[in-house]
Amino acid sequence: MIALSIRRLAALVVAYLALHVTTTLASPTAFDTLDVQARDALADLTPAPARFLDERDLVARATPAPPYFVIYGDKYVSGTTGPPAASAIKGFNVFLLSFLLTEGAWDKAYEWTTLTADQRATVKSQYAAAGIKLMVSVFGSTDVPTSSGNDPIGTANTIAAWVKQWGLDGVDVDYEDFNAMGAGTAENWLISFTKQLRSQLPAGSYIITHAPVAPWFSPNIWSGGGYLKVHQQVGSLIDWYNVQFYNQGSTEYTTCAGLLTTSTSMYPKSALFQIIASGVPASKLVIGKPANSGDASTGYIAPATLAGCVSQAKSQGWNAGVSTWEFPDAAASWIQTVRASSWPV
Repeated sequence: MIALSIRRLAALVVAYLALHVTTTLASPTAFDTLDVQARDALADLTPAPARFLDERDLVARATPAPPYFVIYGDKYVSGTTGPPAASAIKGFNVFLLSFLLTEGAWDKAYEWTTLTADQRATVKSQYAAAGIKLMVSVFGSTDVPTSSGNDPIGTANTIAAWVKQWGLDGVDVDYEDFNAMGAGTAENWLISFTKQLRSQLPAGSYIITHAPVAPWFSPNIWSGGGYLKVHQQVGSLIDWYNVQFYNQGSTEYTTCAGLLTTSTSMYPKSALFQIIASGVPASKLVIGKPANSGDASTGYIAPATLAGCVSQAKSQGWNAGVSTWEFPDAAASWIQTVRASSWPV
C-alpha cells in the first residue's frame, strides 16, 4: 500500500512537471517594453516553440528605433498608384500616405484604397523586407478639425478604424489648425484626440507620430501651452515628432545654427537643441525639411548642406533622424545625400 502510494505520488509529480514545462513553452514572451537589442538577446534565450508562437506577431508589432527617415507622399505620380516601389525610397524607413482628412481619404491615401487586397499585401511585404513602415498622415494644411468643431474622440475612432481596415502601420498627426493654436483651444483637443487614438492603436502594435511646426514648441507664447503642453500630457503616447522646420518665416531655420542651436526672437527657443532643453527627448525630434525650394515657401536647405547640419546634431547626441515633404521631389538620392555624413546608406 505504501509502495503504491509512492508510485502514485511520483507519477503525479512527473505529470505536474510536464504540464508546467508545456505551459511555459506555449506562453508568449513579454517583449513589448524591450528595445530591439534586448528583444534579440531574449529571443536567443527563449525556447524554440515559444519563439515560433510569438515571432511573427512580434515582427508585425515592432516600432522601429531611431533614427527615423520619413518621407511624405501626396503628389500625383504618373504610373504609380499608392506608394512608390521600395527601391525608389531606399534610405527612408517610413512612408506617409497623405492625406486622410475628416471628410475621407484624398490623394495618396485614397490611392491606397483603390488597390486590391493582393496588391496591398504585395506592397506591404516588399516594404517590410526593405525595413520601411507604411503609415497614413492625417489632416494636413487644409483640415482644421478643432476650429471646425470635430469631436476629438469620434475623430480618433474613425481614423483608427481606417488604419486597421487598410492594414497600415500607424498614423502621423499633421495637425495645422493655426487659429485653434492661437486661441488656446488646440492643446486640449490634441490631448484628448491622442489619448483616444492610442487606446485604439496600442503601442507596440501601431506607430503614432505628430508633425507640429517648430514654433509651437516655443515656451510662453501660446496661451494654451503649445506643443510643450501636448508633450507633457501625452508625449509618452507619441513615438516621435516630425517637426516642420519650414514655412515659418524667411529667416527661420535656414542655417545650421538657426536650425540647431538658436532660433530668432520671432519664435524663441524653437531650434532643435532649444526644444530639447525644454524637456522633449532628442530621440523624438525628427528634423523636417522640404525636398526642394518649391515644396515650401521658406526654410529650404540644400541636401548637401543639410547633411552637415545633421552630422553636427548627431555629434552632440541627437539621433532622431530626418523627415521631408515630399516624394518624388525627394527620393533615394536625396536621403542618401542627407545621410552621407551621419548614417550613410
